[in-house]
Amino acid sequence: MSLLNVNDVSYSYDGIVNVLLDVSFTVEEGTIVGLVGPNGSGKSTLIKNIFDLVRLQSGSIRIGGHEHARPEAKKQAIYLSSNDYLPEFLTAREYISMMGKLFGLDVDHGEALGLFRKFAMEGRYDDLIEDYSHGMRKKTQLVSALVIRPPLLVIDETLNGIDIEALHLAEGEFRKVRDEGRSVLLCTHDFAVLERLADRTLFLDLGYVVRDEQTKDLVEEHGSVAAMVFDYLETSER
Repeated sequence: MSLLNVNDVSYSYDGIVNVLLDVSFTVEEGTIVGLVGPNGSGKSTLIKNIFDLVRLQSGSIRIGGHEHARPEAKKQAIYLSSNDYLPEFLTAREYISMMGKLFGLDVDHGEALGLFRKFAMEGRYDDLIEDYSHGMRKKTQLVSALVIRPPLLVIDETLNGIDIEALHLAEGEFRKVRDEGRSVLLCTHDFAVLERLADRTLFLDLGYVVRDEQTKDLVEEHGSVAAMVFDYLETSER
């Protein structure tokens, strides 16, 4: 079953230049899908459309079988953005409680505390977020998503800025999400992470879906995901 179904989505900010053009893809249950593309390829605009942060201009998006703008759809997915703009006047406990309430949940703070220990933040759960480093804020975002446990996690460069041990632990948590039948859409420029995690890789350029294939097949054909991207960018196909 598809947790996310994007069908023929196009988008333009000025009514002249298309940032997205007839983009279609799915994210199936129990999969990790990588999303790659150069800056300006339309990745952020695509995610904004998925989460109804901009008005859908054409096509359709369904999350968990629901039209993407419906309240039912909004409880099916969580978006972890590339920035670390968390409310600094809250503690992590208060922030994670607030996020849980948005999903109609009473979060398990014992689980959250365990993840804080795991991510080397023991003793900081009740500290104000304003005192957190960039990496700690990113890890707090990740912990919130892991304890809320929505069917779909959309990760937009959230792993940037965390240390190598935390990255290794995060990859393990994403594998657990997949093993539980939930899914991850992982937007990153770290091609090595995609090769380790992603079942499929979606390559977006100039608003078009250039490739949407099994990651292992892309690696077998090109040697690596990075080589696939660079081979394309160096050709006249664009």
